[in-house]
Amino acid sequence: MKNFKIEVQYDGSRYKGWQIQKGNTSTIQGKITDVLCKMENEEIKLIGCGRTDAGVHAESYIANFNSNTRKTPEQILEYLEDYLPEDIVIKSIKEASERFHARYNIVSKTYIYRIDNNKYRNVFARRYATYIKEDLDLDAMKEAAKILVGTHDFKSFTTMKSKDKSTVRTINYINISKKDGIIEVEFNGNGFLQNMVRIIMGTLIEVAIGERKAVDVEKILEAKERAKAGHTAYAHGLTMKGVQY
Repeated sequence: MKNFKIEVQYDGSRYKGWQIQKGNTSTIQGKITDVLCKMENEEIKLIGCGRTDAGVHAESYIANFNSNTRKTPEQILEYLEDYLPEDIVIKSIKEASERFHARYNIVSKTYIYRIDNNKYRNVFARRYATYIKEDLDLDAMKEAAKILVGTHDFKSFTTMKSKDKSTVRTINYINISKKDGIIEVEFNGNGFLQNMVRIIMGTLIEVAIGERKAVDVEKILEAKERAKAGHTAYAHGLTMKGVQY
């Protein structure tokens, strides 16, 4: 049995996220798994590098699966291109070592959150960037972001309910830039909790519009209470940029 590593790009606008859900066929994992199972009439378990929420996009999402197929990676790629919907694209596929695991072998992940901060809404960015017309203080946003870099308990920045799982994560960097009215906030870390990036973004936005001060972020971390952090930013502004192994 061979182990295949695939790189996926998708527009998550009309999907309920990556992970298969009982009674819901509208997921990225579900769509790809369905095509792979039909390819050789065998049961396929598609392992993803992590969950993405409903409406979140991916420029480079990594997954792997085992199969007895005799098809070459090129033939599998061609088959997937023929049967997957247009908003899901397999960018590459190759045979990996039997020990490769898309989730367990991860060193870090990179996400980008985009904000359309133009005077008038950019109609072509509406599905991939959150529109905010208020002036945003990027210096204050950057000051707040610096506090979050490093290893912290991010319990205040997740909707995860489990009390048994650790909420300690390491953010390696948060880079903030603006070009042509589009603000990009790039996150890289060893892992992200449920809704973590979106809650951090909601908090940074509140700092940028003056509803909070940058120094408040340190108090939010210390509180370890979801209610102390900002709102959960819209999903469509978030894109997984890549995974590092």
